[in-house]
Amino acid sequence: MQFWCGTPFMKTTESLAVARMVDDAGYDGMICADHLIYPRDLRSPYPSPTGKPGWQPETAWPDTWVMIGAMAAVTTRLRFSNAVYVAPARPLIEVAKVVATAASLSDGRVSLGVGIGWMREEYELLGQEFGNRGKRLDEMIPALRALWQGGWVSWSGRYYEVPEMMIEPHPPQPVPILCGGESDAALRRAAALCDGWIGTAYTFDDAKAYVSKLDALRREFGRADQPFEIMLALMDPPSPDLYKRAEDIGITAVMCAPWMTDPAVAADGDVERYRGPIERFAESVVAECR
Repeated sequence: MQFWCGTPFMKTTESLAVARMVDDAGYDGMICADHLIYPRDLRSPYPSPTGKPGWQPETAWPDTWVMIGAMAAVTTRLRFSNAVYVAPARPLIEVAKVVATAASLSDGRVSLGVGIGWMREEYELLGQEFGNRGKRLDEMIPALRALWQGGWVSWSGRYYEVPEMMIEPHPPQPVPILCGGESDAALRRAAALCDGWIGTAYTFDDAKAYVSKLDALRREFGRADQPFEIMLALMDPPSPDLYKRAEDIGITAVMCAPWMTDPAVAADGDVERYRGPIERFAESVVAECR
């Protein structure tokens, strides 16, 4: 079982020090999230019962790939990914370039976690179509794999047309692509086109149901015998037994934030306040699951 910590809702200036602590404590990776802005007039419904995001407008969402590059520079083992990067809100070539650069600088310690997002305003600000974002992501995934091969590369499809070009640096090894989202379309995209799936937070029983759906879809697409990552957070009380049970049903990585329930971390102060929760969880859970 892999254990990944998240940067969302952390003070941006603390993230590098926390990444070093997580690296030293033996965790496997760090997750970044992606939002560009919070519009004054938010018209797009958030996918929740209230239709509203659970964070305040002033919440910081630092750029995913700047964060990953910075954290990679101060760590030696950690891998980095997204939960999730709204790739179709950006031009194809831009996504190919930033991910390839991060992969090169980190010596291949990155994955790309993609999703279609929900905020129309972000797409409009970037000049990208919102209505066909799912179909464009379906094409973007194989296009990115082609553009990352190195040498003279090109791509021709319905939504993207890339003439033969050189795009360097290219990744030192294939970049795993994971798909986020719980809709039928997202699950099918993950099973058919991707190297894994990224969920959110679930009870064990709900997580097991998603794993079963993905297993069935992978069999449908003839990919059941290929490696496949499943990363999510579990809402049940953390314990080595819980994560061993999760591994037994096919979950390969869990997202955790050991500091989230610590009142000392919630208060502003020295970044060292993160160290205790990180190390205690590593000793009591992570080490027991190795």
